[in-house]
Amino acid sequence: MSVSEQAGRVSAPRIPDPVSVLVVEDDATIRRAVQLSLERYGYQVAVAENGLDGLEAFRAGRYDLLILDVMLPELDGIGLCRRIREESLVPVLMMSARGDALDVVSGLEAGADDYVVKPVDTPVLVARIRTLLRRATFRPAEPETTPARGAGPANPAVSAAAGTPPGELVFGDLSVNTLGLEVHRGGRPVPLTPTELRLLLEFAAAPGAVLDRRRLLRDVWDYGWEGDTRVVDLCVLRLRKKIGAERIETVRGFGYKLVRG
Repeated sequence: MSVSEQAGRVSAPRIPDPVSVLVVEDDATIRRAVQLSLERYGYQVAVAENGLDGLEAFRAGRYDLLILDVMLPELDGIGLCRRIREESLVPVLMMSARGDALDVVSGLEAGADDYVVKPVDTPVLVARIRTLLRRATFRPAEPETTPARGAGPANPAVSAAAGTPPGELVFGDLSVNTLGLEVHRGGRPVPLTPTELRLLLEFAAAPGAVLDRRRLLRDVWDYGWEGDTRVVDLCVLRLRKKIGAERIETVRGFGYKLVRG
């Protein structure tokens, strides 16, 4: 019996709306294959065949995630991603036919959260989508009960300086609220994509500690395999532009660390 048939036989809460995905791909065969594959997994899929149509579709609808081909007519995927980032922090997955350094770097610099190389197996594509969606809906664990006087914080990830709100971490002019998932710099809000926020929370949980790229790839991107660490480097670059280049220090040969002061 299918899930839908079972749901019809019992009184149950309202079924959540399906995840809405916009696929922008100029190759009709690939576009249709991706659409059908994702629909079989329960996603609601809209498609566009060029960059300008994709931009129009994005502005006209409400999507949980976008999949953009790099090589698109009218407006290429890199330009489309930049235009979208001017208006939204929606998760973006880039698709590249080549997967060479130029495509990867350009896509990530434009604001994409991740990329896949075509042709891509459906389970791999779906796994990447699920990871991006988890980041977009991520909520850190609530802090444990307040520790007794003289004891250390119950949860070091949400420890705060004296006089700051619960969950508030302060690093110079940068403040990170791990409960409200808000970031401010000099008192002004800093808009971060879900991936950038997850990356910053990893650094904020261990200020001063060096985090290597493989660990960040595993904990932020949820890769259980040897993924491309350029994803980490480019996301760190984007994050530095938003929170201050001096806030994240490169430790050559090892990784990165968040500067405390």
